[in-house]
Amino acid sequence: MKMKKWLTPVLGLALIVSPVTGAYAAETAPTVKTPASDLRATFDYLLSEHYALAVDTMIKTYDGNKAAPEAAKALDQNAKDMEPAIASIYGEEGGKQFEAIFAPHNAATDDYAQAVKDGDKAAQDAATKEVDKFVNDMAAFLSTATGGKLPEAGAKQALAEHEADVQQVFDKYVAKDYEGAYKTYLAGFEQIFGAGKAISGAIVAQNPDKFENTKPDTAAADLRSALTMLGSEHFALATLSMEKGYDGDPDYDYVNWAQDQNTAAFKAAFTSIYGADAGNQFEKLWTTNHINAQADLAAATAAKNTDNEQKDTTRLTNTFANDFGNFLATATDGNLPAKDAIAAVTQHETTVTDTFNKYVSGDYAGSYASYREGYKLMSGIGENLGGAIVTQFPDKFSDKMPTSMPNTGMGGGEQTNHSLALWIGLSAIILAGAGFIIFRQQKQQHR
Repeated sequence: MKMKKWLTPVLGLALIVSPVTGAYAAETAPTVKTPASDLRATFDYLLSEHYALAVDTMIKTYDGNKAAPEAAKALDQNAKDMEPAIASIYGEEGGKQFEAIFAPHNAATDDYAQAVKDGDKAAQDAATKEVDKFVNDMAAFLSTATGGKLPEAGAKQALAEHEADVQQVFDKYVAKDYEGAYKTYLAGFEQIFGAGKAISGAIVAQNPDKFENTKPDTAAADLRSALTMLGSEHFALATLSMEKGYDGDPDYDYVNWAQDQNTAAFKAAFTSIYGADAGNQFEKLWTTNHINAQADLAAATAAKNTDNEQKDTTRLTNTFANDFGNFLATATDGNLPAKDAIAAVTQHETTVTDTFNKYVSGDYAGSYASYREGYKLMSGIGENLGGAIVTQFPDKFSDKMPTSMPNTGMGGGEQTNHSLALWIGLSAIILAGAGFIIFRQQKQQHR
């Protein structure tokens, strides 16, 4: 597997489909990569990045953070990236219609944050009306475009839920209900990945031949999406936490609480596949020279301790990358080669530290360029890690009822009997696992 595979742009790859070959229809072995699952991955990536950037832009705007204008530019570029994706299916005119509906609502969310900051109730109401208009117009567009495969009422409900999540995160943040804000933030990530599944499902149902009669909601596609969701959520929280820690913001502990939920969900995923011992190994590796090292790097940078900055950066880009890459190679029985896993994790940590370092230096445009690169990378990691797991256990992802967990050599697997829901509903297990973690008690020492 070449490293460039991790970085292949999602945009265009999934939506510009080849003529029907029948290859996938004849395929018997489950796979994470089909025309339909690639379509779903495209929406997973673009919609979830939109969500993360929308929240980030609103909070930075309200706080008067100097990075806010570049956050808004990144949000706008995300919207522009959606237009060719839509156009590849519904033509240039369809892409333009989508952009004409989508772009104004980005501006409206930013306007709402500024209005709250300014105490301008009239401007708040105007921004809210613009968002409501977006919900109605986009629901009608999606329903018409998909020939009713995505019913307008269902689309409107999903869009309204998304917009409510964004606004509630912001409103709770403004009210200093930080725990409530980040609980909603996590729920919003789950919701937006569900929206990607629904939209891709409607498009595929409308154009089955165009997607070679594959489906976006197979067990393998669900695994790919679940891993991408966790990875994307981790990246967004990691970069946010480091900025908050450096700035000494009052919600820092609560961003870390959200990271703990993400860690617990990841642990639940590895436990469900490889057993309790593997889950425990994952948690130790993930926290020691990764989550903890990120916090240490932010603190060292704020304290201008250059020696510790270098040590903590090495912990992330070298120690953790090597240890975790080897862990993944062992867990997947080499289906994810160690050298590729290490290279991918190294690149992930590099984008995290680059995003942070450029933020600290005041290079906000560069910071968001690194952010977008790093966020996109998580889609490739979800695909390749998911693909390795499916290749390792094809019978567990064949949409048929398994009789037992595999004996992986990682400990605890074969003795546990689970239903099909454990495998094809892995995303639900991942999310449920987040409830097991206890709120981190360690408080930030404000500088």
